[in-house]
Amino acid sequence: MLNIIWIGFFLGAAITALYQIFFLGNPEVLNQIMDATFSMSVTAFDIALGLTGVMTLWLGLMRVGEAGGAIAIITRLIGPFLNKLFPEVPKDHPAQGAMIMNLAANMLGLDNAATPLGLKAMNELQELNPEKDTASNAQIMFLVINTSSVTLIPVTIFTYLYQLGYANPTELFLPIMLATSCSSIAGLIAVSLYQRINLLQPVILMYFLGFFSLIALLFTYLLSLDKETMKSFSMLLSNGIIFGIIVLFVLLAAIKKANVYEEFITGAKDGFKIAISIIPYLVAMLVAIGVFRASGAMDLLLGMIDWLCRLVAQGLDALGIITYSGGPLIFIDALPTGMMKPLSGSGARGLMIETIKTHGPDALVSKMVAIMQGSTETTFYVLAVYFGSVGIKKSRYAVTCGLIADFVGVTAAIFICYFFFG
Repeated sequence: MLNIIWIGFFLGAAITALYQIFFLGNPEVLNQIMDATFSMSVTAFDIALGLTGVMTLWLGLMRVGEAGGAIAIITRLIGPFLNKLFPEVPKDHPAQGAMIMNLAANMLGLDNAATPLGLKAMNELQELNPEKDTASNAQIMFLVINTSSVTLIPVTIFTYLYQLGYANPTELFLPIMLATSCSSIAGLIAVSLYQRINLLQPVILMYFLGFFSLIALLFTYLLSLDKETMKSFSMLLSNGIIFGIIVLFVLLAAIKKANVYEEFITGAKDGFKIAISIIPYLVAMLVAIGVFRASGAMDLLLGMIDWLCRLVAQGLDALGIITYSGGPLIFIDALPTGMMKPLSGSGARGLMIETIKTHGPDALVSKMVAIMQGSTETTFYVLAVYFGSVGIKKSRYAVTCGLIADFVGVTAAIFICYFFFG
């Protein structure tokens, strides 16, 4: 699947470039493509280099947490839920602790912590994988959960909205939560159907009930705060929990009389190796995406979707289901952000900011792109980094399930935005 998609990016870029050169008289497109080729390869290296520091930090801390027994305690709390979703992973296996820490960091919107912890989990799962070049069921489930992970506090999005003059970003908390929940549920269902996992088991339902009850309580509290207090509380909660975990790991390891420093150094060495190993996979994926975008293929694809949506709207208008005046469909202006998110997080963020600046922070489309930005993750980036870190070349149905989650998340963001603000 990855091979087909990678070739598709280049073929789509080549066809679009030929069209622009011979039919639109735009030979400059070749310069744009070559600029994207080299700049994205440099970007891929910079990303891997930037990961080196956080990888060494968090894998060192994970080793300290294991030595002190903190990871075992956390695993016992969440283990029953993971045992149902990951039946191939033995109980109390080190992969469970790493997965739990990764999911917790994702929920708090802490990407710098989530990625190294996710890579640690992927490496632990690789030890259980009988076919080292092919993704296992557990690795696919973990990856799709990551690409559609629920973010309890979208601090980054709220911060950008404040900077862009959005008066009350907290009103997007529930819409973002609903959209990302739809994405996560869709991803879980898709993978569960492939792996024949029953999501209606009492244990899974009880954990879901507890999780969404926590969301309801957090949402109720945030609604009572003004925007500055909400921002301060969000940052305090996120950073406080992470720092508290670090202190807990070190304290428990010291109580057990482990050599905390040596344990940290041992784990940190693995972080450097993993960060360097993902460079070829990142270069391959980011260059393909950059070429596809620079050629104008992305714009052409959006134009086709715009035409198709207008055609459908005209048909629904003819049947008397909706009223369509022939004007622009608002969600079309938001689609570039939604379509870019699976490909590039920074690209989607740039498109979100550009849309909000163009239409104003109070426009419906501005709210829509913000919800889209929080509804899904960068599927191809996560796939390249996570699978690349363990040398997996055959992703099986991981891309399909990840894109299903992305599609549902973006679609849900559109309908939810119309429901709340349309």
